[in-house]
Amino acid sequence: MNPSSVEPVETKPLLRIVRGDATPEEIAALVAVVASMGGIAPAKAKPRSTWAHPARGHREVHRHSVGTWRASGLPR
Repeated sequence: MNPSSVEPVETKPLLRIVRGDATPEEIAALVAVVASMGGIAPAKAKPRSTWAHPARGHREVHRHSVGTWRASGLPR
């Protein structure tokens, strides 16, 4: 396909100034504001690791029985 044979497609402008005489700086500011409003959605929060979970700071209740003191120091 030859690039010179492609017909340009006419598109609608995204912004149109209907009143007033805007300077190029004002148009650039308007485009910057509109461009900053759009975007991708914020990423999902990563699940909290069990290491940082608040329940980790609480002690586990052990029943009174033989060997409980040993089990209290072992990892869960």
